[in-house]
Amino acid sequence: MLDDFAIRAALAGLGVALAAAPLGCFVVWRRMAYFGEATAHAAILGVALALALDLPLLPAVLAASLLMAAAVTLLSGRGFAMDTALGVLAHAALAAGLMAAALFTDARLDLMGFLFGDILAVGRSDLAVIWTGAALVIGLTAWRWQALLAATLNPDLAWASGIDPRREQAGLTIALAAVVAVAIKVVGVLLVAALLVIPAAAARPLVRTPEAMAAGAALIGAASALGGIWAAFRLDAPTGPSIVCTAALLFLLASLIGGLRGAAGKSARSGTKPEN
Repeated sequence: MLDDFAIRAALAGLGVALAAAPLGCFVVWRRMAYFGEATAHAAILGVALALALDLPLLPAVLAASLLMAAAVTLLSGRGFAMDTALGVLAHAALAAGLMAAALFTDARLDLMGFLFGDILAVGRSDLAVIWTGAALVIGLTAWRWQALLAATLNPDLAWASGIDPRREQAGLTIALAAVVAVAIKVVGVLLVAALLVIPAAAARPLVRTPEAMAAGAALIGAASALGGIWAAFRLDAPTGPSIVCTAALLFLLASLIGGLRGAAGKSARSGTKPEN
């Protein structure tokens, strides 16, 4: 069955979507939507250094992504806003990566390949890496779910409950960096960042609880991956961008449904309001 490249692509997309869904919820709640791009820029630096120094690609990319996560955590803990820390470090990492690629002339850096990936070229070893990483991320998120929620919603209450919000944030950023680093080569920066943010944002207006939002993000992410692959075959279009466009369409549909539900609820409340 795994000899069919379309099935391998679908399994890769599902694995990335399931791993990204719970983390994407925290990205949306903590307003860290730029984290995916920042980590990807750091990953490009890791790719350039790996090619220049003839190092294994995955460990170099993972090391660069983890250094980015550690730097973001360090800066945000010193009074910098999260978006400020991400903006500074992302542009610095991208500039350093491009300089490294230019200075080491023997290194041929395929930026488009790492931006969009090639999900149709996913092999058995790539699937093993993606699904192993997805299982670890889902297990870690399930284990620390309540602590992460408390640290996200009310850090003061988390401190009072014996939970260190800085430790939880560090764990979250490391998990995000690992997901981006593992998936970047096979599905690309654009797809990883999109599957982190768009499904969670789409699920938000449709549900009432954090757990339901994580489940909804997983379903929307899976539908985006499968629908995007199907659309790419039907329209003879690039697969990665097709998956992102499908996720964007689902986001628009969810926003419309959420808006209609909100308007209906507001109308019902105004209709039952007692007269003075």
